[in-house]
Amino acid sequence: MGRQKQFVVALSAHERQELTDMTRKGVHSARVMTRARLLLLSDQGLKDRDVAERVGVSTVTVASIRRKFVQGGLKAALYERARPKQAPKLDAHGTAILIAEVCSAPVGRETWTMQLLADRLVTLGVVDSISDETVRRTLKKTSSNRGRSRVGVSLR
Repeated sequence: MGRQKQFVVALSAHERQELTDMTRKGVHSARVMTRARLLLLSDQGLKDRDVAERVGVSTVTVASIRRKFVQGGLKAALYERARPKQAPKLDAHGTAILIAEVCSAPVGRETWTMQLLADRLVTLGVVDSISDETVRRTLKKTSSNRGRSRVGVSLR
């Protein structure tokens, strides 16, 4: 005897029509279209394994979307909630300090490296930790050039 599904998809006529229209028109993102097809197939009583094969997702995804539909409705199953973003490592003050450091000469070196700048920000107490990649992205956003052109080629 097979295991009963905990979250059974039972679409209303209106929901079924809305999902069918969505899949035919194709004006939504690929993710939303996949979820719509997944719900339509689940409504037909297919097993998760069969739905997953037809739609091209894992059985875990099928179970997850079914659960979201039963607990939160059609919109909850189709669309993701916004995820909280992580606060930036460097605020305006930290970015200003970074740019000031880039404009100065590193001790014992000819030019700054991203890792040297990251280490310097930690040493100055601007941040507890920061990666060289974060430093690079911050400088790229502020259009700083690290002294590679005419400015600061060899500040001694």
